[in-house]
Amino acid sequence: MEQSDVTLRNPSLVSEDRISGLPEPLILQILSSLPTKDVVATSVLSKRWGSFWKVVPNLEFESYGNMRRFAENVCKCLLSHKAPVLESLHLKLGNRCEDVYVGIWVAIAFNRHVREFLLDLNFYEGEPLRFPNCLFCYDELETLKLKNKVLLDVPSLVPMKSLKTLHLHSVVYKDNASVRNLFSSCPNLEHLVVRRGCFYNNVVEFVIFAPSLKTLLLHVPSSGKENMSYVINAPSLEYLNLDELEGYELCLSENAFESLVEANIRNVTCLANEMAMGSLKSVKRLSLDLTSLQIAFPIGVVFDHLVYLEMYSHKMEWWNLLALMLDSSPKLRALKLIGDSLSHKQPWDYNKKNKDQGKWNEPEHVPECLLFNLETLVWVRHDWVREEEKEVAIYILENAKQLKKATFTAYPIEAKMHYKLARRREMLSELDGVVRASSSCELVFPVE
Repeated sequence: MEQSDVTLRNPSLVSEDRISGLPEPLILQILSSLPTKDVVATSVLSKRWGSFWKVVPNLEFESYGNMRRFAENVCKCLLSHKAPVLESLHLKLGNRCEDVYVGIWVAIAFNRHVREFLLDLNFYEGEPLRFPNCLFCYDELETLKLKNKVLLDVPSLVPMKSLKTLHLHSVVYKDNASVRNLFSSCPNLEHLVVRRGCFYNNVVEFVIFAPSLKTLLLHVPSSGKENMSYVINAPSLEYLNLDELEGYELCLSENAFESLVEANIRNVTCLANEMAMGSLKSVKRLSLDLTSLQIAFPIGVVFDHLVYLEMYSHKMEWWNLLALMLDSSPKLRALKLIGDSLSHKQPWDYNKKNKDQGKWNEPEHVPECLLFNLETLVWVRHDWVREEEKEVAIYILENAKQLKKATFTAYPIEAKMHYKLARRREMLSELDGVVRASSSCELVFPVE
């Protein structure tokens, strides 16, 4: 007799339903982590479970089928919901729906005092869906996340004083005024993510003025349009991530980031004004994927709080920017340099095209950070065959008097590439033979 037959004929062997015996707050917490359709399905388990789904504080609806039926089901669920506060409502739509449905859902959610609202329109055909203006008259919303083909038309200032987190992924803005009015209507905004799309780009000047903002991530792929700019003023900002502002001008006021602690700036092709770099002077940790050819470096600026600097060494004349940063960062303690990696686009093409891109020239005087503070150097390279990198590494080793550890990491090279293998061994051997300014400096040569 099989084990399943024994179980069926002996009810005493059936597993005990321990979940139903849990306290109601714990059951609601468990249900909140499940898709709403699964939560609603639990109502058939027993009389006690029949009403649990109605008070679950987090609801999520996702549809790629018949939109009319989906819309009606969402309305029924929201109208039947009894929780005093709806913590979150997530709507993910794979097909185009009527604007009026979104307006109904939003209105019901507001009556349930929703705290977090997400609308993700993941469809490809049709015009963008206009976001209902009634949302902007609701002052209890704390988190708003909009993704894909959501049209934002904000003709005037609106009351959104409770909003602290705003995510805008590939949404569509009617015009410059809509952008200005949206951010100006959120005086207590603390966390902002903006990922621009390549289509429906009606904004020429994207202005972010947010006095309470603490974190900002701005990702802007090239749209092919010219004369576009981004203006940022966020004096309370602590974390900044700028990525792929290629082809756009970035404008920052001198006091744009008075409280900045950490910044990551990559693929920004036009830091045209000196104030852009000067506004980063309060930063403690900084990552740069730029060259001195792409920015106007401010004369006399001092990064007096910078203790950790990360730079990428695959751009033209990157070493000139490094020299400027070392000279302007007297308290720098850790330096990480990253070259081409296996994941980097076309690393071999880079070496072919840029092997004669210029020459490293030693600074006229040794930067203060090398004499008194730099303790750690980490350099990650794909092959370690470029001459200017060896010269920069030797310069640091010969002048960093407080250096405790220097790590030169390389990636595996195929055995058939004899020249690169031999050249790397030669360069690393030269580094190992350098008379170092710090007698206690440990050299490490790992291969990942």
